Amino acid sequence: MTRGNQRELARLKNAKKNDAGKGKKGDDGLSAAARKQRDAERMQEKQKKSAEGGKEETKSK
Repeated sequence: MTRGNQRELARLKNAKKNDAGKGKKGDDGLSAAARKQRDAERMQEKQKKSAEGGKEETKSK
């Protein structure tokens, strides 16, 4: 029960997929402290937006 060329084709496809998404993740050039600060600011903005949206809107469900 050999798989023939299927294993090699899957390996090539996976390698191509991993190369395409490599540059996007984790390479923002920030230190850990700077990243933590940036993320904290973003979360505060989201929480503020969520709190404002929750007060103005009524539940429709």
